[in-house]
Amino acid sequence: MKWAEWLAEGRIGRFPAAIVLVALYCCTQVVVLSLASLWAGTGVGVDDSEQLMYMRFLWAGYGGSQPPLYSWLGWLTSSVFGTNIFALKLLKYSLIFVALTSVFVAVCKLGYSQRTAVASILGLLLFPQLVWEMQHTLSHTVAAFCFSGLLLLALVELLQRKSLLTYALFGLAIGAAVLAKYNLFILIAAMLAATLSLRETRQVILRPQIMISMAVALLVCLPTLYWTATHPSELLARSYKFGINEGDGAFLVALKGIIGFGDAVMNFAILPVVIFAVAMLAGRVSPSTLRLRLPDSEKLLWRILGFGLCITIVLVIASGATTFKARWLLPVLLFLPAAFAARMDTLGDKGRTAQNLTITVAATLAILILPATWAYQVYGGKGQGRVVRLDYPTLYHDLTADGAVKTVMSDWHWVGNLRLVDPDLVVLGEEVPGFAALLQEPAVLIWLDRPSPEPEILDRISQAGFILDNERRSLRVPEFLGSSDGRLVTVVKLKKRNANAPAAD
Repeated sequence: MKWAEWLAEGRIGRFPAAIVLVALYCCTQVVVLSLASLWAGTGVGVDDSEQLMYMRFLWAGYGGSQPPLYSWLGWLTSSVFGTNIFALKLLKYSLIFVALTSVFVAVCKLGYSQRTAVASILGLLLFPQLVWEMQHTLSHTVAAFCFSGLLLLALVELLQRKSLLTYALFGLAIGAAVLAKYNLFILIAAMLAATLSLRETRQVILRPQIMISMAVALLVCLPTLYWTATHPSELLARSYKFGINEGDGAFLVALKGIIGFGDAVMNFAILPVVIFAVAMLAGRVSPSTLRLRLPDSEKLLWRILGFGLCITIVLVIASGATTFKARWLLPVLLFLPAAFAARMDTLGDKGRTAQNLTITVAATLAILILPATWAYQVYGGKGQGRVVRLDYPTLYHDLTADGAVKTVMSDWHWVGNLRLVDPDLVVLGEEVPGFAALLQEPAVLIWLDRPSPEPEILDRISQAGFILDNERRSLRVPEFLGSSDGRLVTVVKLKKRNANAPAAD
């Protein structure tokens, strides 16, 4: 508890101790994770390998129903530091640091103590999707985390200053949030609704200057909005993940959707809710004190959460969605720890004790998880993440044994790892926009562990005017910590289709 007290109130030089330690944590992860992969000779997981495919291009939009901002930042980072794992990790942990710092500053600007701000940001690390999933996988969700924090900070700044500059910055934050993850529309709507619902804050939204915010947000999003309008199939490419079902009747579909949404909420928020509840019990916080009058700043946080949940439920019922992943709830429940910490702040010594307990548990969890993230970086699990363990230099050597290859494509974006070996290599997957224009000869199609590739990639190849060569090669690629036989990779060369030749099948 003494250590938690120092973490909550202490300073290192001019900076709060917690922020310095968060920065040290992020720097440690960037260095250790990069060195772990260098030592093992391994690649990266499916989300980072997808970014390796895209980060060489500065486009207004990309495939896979994903927004462009993370790939833009990847392009910038790789332009400075090269195409390597260090650049990928630097980008991810820079965004995590900015997110945590933004929430810290926003809570302080709302008038709360440094202890409350520390409990707010460390409470975020109680979400399994943040403290675990985000560290070994995910990309666009990391951007959503970062720009949600910046959006909260921009709103708080707007409430306090109301200048033309803060209106413009609020619009910039809205635009960046949309380009970070499309489901941040829910958070934006919840923030605006919560601000309008409070008499003390609604005037900020009702002033004519809010049009500056809207204009800036529209200007930021305009290229991507145009790209999306002209590439609707790319926008909807992964809509199947929502399990939209119209065949069971409206009531049954809505019921399934609400149950699925409830499960996702529980999976996302159960750990922080339990830890905060236990901390309050350990601090002997009486339940009756939780009903004390809420200050306006705390009302704003709780109403953002409430409106976010209500808006999402309406969307669930209206869309017919029945399947949800817990991480999709990040824009809806992200500020739950800040709301809990703010509630504790009003409870005197008992609330302070509860905050210290929360800080202790969250910081301990973040430290204990470190070795697991290092192991996962080189092992990758048994599912899709297993692709990190392939020996990509050997695979690249085998692919080019018969001559240079300019384009490698596959039915899955694991092949992005080959750009860690050859940054100039064109790597294509079935979701890459402008597939035909990017394809350069000589080109090969490769796929992993199966007798044939998925038909979607064959369709893209055919549409690009190519067919598969009749000769196939089977490679056994070594796998770090895998079987001695390695993994089966099948290779087929591509050739131009004659005008009268049939399409590939």
